[in-house]
Amino acid sequence: MPHRYKVREIAQQSGLSEATVDRVLHERPGVRANTRAEVEQAIADLDKQRAQLRLNGRRYLIDVVMQTPERFSDAFRSAIEAELPAFAPAMLRARFHLWESGSTEQMVDALGRIRGSHGVVLKAQDEPAVAEAVDQLVSSGVPVVTYATDIPASARCAYVGIDNHGAGVTAAYLMREWLGSAPADVLITLSRAVFRGEGEREVGFRSAMRGTGRAIVEVSDSDGIDSTNERLVLEALERHPDVGAVYSVGGGNTATIAAFERLGRVCSVFVAHDLDVDNRKLLRDGRISVVLHNDLRADARLAMRLILQQQGALPAEPARPVPIQVITPYNLPP
Repeated sequence: MPHRYKVREIAQQSGLSEATVDRVLHERPGVRANTRAEVEQAIADLDKQRAQLRLNGRRYLIDVVMQTPERFSDAFRSAIEAELPAFAPAMLRARFHLWESGSTEQMVDALGRIRGSHGVVLKAQDEPAVAEAVDQLVSSGVPVVTYATDIPASARCAYVGIDNHGAGVTAAYLMREWLGSAPADVLITLSRAVFRGEGEREVGFRSAMRGTGRAIVEVSDSDGIDSTNERLVLEALERHPDVGAVYSVGGGNTATIAAFERLGRVCSVFVAHDLDVDNRKLLRDGRISVVLHNDLRADARLAMRLILQQQGALPAEPARPVPIQVITPYNLPP
């Protein structure tokens, strides 16, 4: 089968002879490993150059659709906007459809109104109606990348984000180690159960806490909004006087801490997610213990790259799992 590049092109790019390149491409014996690596690097370089030519002067419009607390959407919007110039010579623009609280119907309606898009980055409920709306977008030629929380039954092309089950297990490990023998039950706060990612974190946490003898008290349906979350946490703390630690899956951490303080209660360990403005301050002030975080700019870059791959503008590369960073007051990134 002929190679996608002529032997002469690869030889010019690598600085090797055409005969040597031919031996490598046809896997003939007697080729040193470093020579083979030089040919492979030359092909990779040619791929990048071809991609640059495809991108030159092209314009792409990306839609970002998210139901999430404003503090998180603000952080992710900044990450998207910071990464847009990295795709030069192509010109990428982004439209943002962001809200904090709403119904499945609102999400379906927002997806149904998208026009002229080259791809969608989506944080949404894992509901059949949402999956159907995603399928309709994809069938019309608009690739969809789910972010932070997945909709696996849909035709989305990829999921970008951390391993949420693994994040929950990590949170439980930290909780067990730091609580030690202290007799404290644990409060777990979720924004809303319809987000698959949050459910996976909760399952991982509960499974890893099994056998510790600690009760786990759940607060949900706050949408991560501070005013709602504080009321729900106050009610839970009043019903459960032994709660002395928190795993915050869905945010609203300033409100959770305020609820503890209003009752004069101590929170010995507080594990949170996402290094937003609120959590940075809480971490610096020693009011939460640790934040499980992932690099939002790297997430934004990967999501947009996957969309351009689906559009044929970039060569296909596998989507790698996003690593979890354990952030303390002593390793806060700038």
